Amino acid sequence: MANQKILDKKQGIIDEIADKTKAAKSLVVFEYHGLTVAETNELRAKLAESDSHFKIYKNTLVKRAFDTLKIDLKDEMKGPEAIAFSSDEIAPIKVLSDFAKTHPALILKAGLVDGEVADQAKLQELSSIPSREGLLTMLAGSLLGTVRDLSICLDLYSQDLEKEEN
Repeated sequence: MANQKILDKKQGIIDEIADKTKAAKSLVVFEYHGLTVAETNELRAKLAESDSHFKIYKNTLVKRAFDTLKIDLKDEMKGPEAIAFSSDEIAPIKVLSDFAKTHPALILKAGLVDGEVADQAKLQELSSIPSREGLLTMLAGSLLGTVRDLSICLDLYSQDLEKEEN
């Protein structure tokens, strides 16, 4: 039987995983086996820029934490896995997806976005969504176009009124 100190330490890690999962708006399970230390540090830095981070846990402890939260990602938790946590729904998915394009050793397995399980296909779909800043820029551009068209119409209308007065 395991020592009580060891069991308490493991329970602490399980609680940590559960707390991070509850607090995160999204998490991504990915395979990192084959990345060098330099590449791993580069990935950590890129994730930190988007207010995200990743940690490597024992799969058995992650499975227990997910069981307590009633999250079914058991099939994805095979082999060396890491989990990226974020307060943003899309940011870690985009960072990991972009990183995977230049580092084939990184493979996105599954995730949890706003409490819903996302498979590889869903993660790929979410990674193609522009960032929040990009979406706001697109919105501002479309609003400026509408305002410009309105100002042109009003200017033409005022010119017509001036011609009618003369």
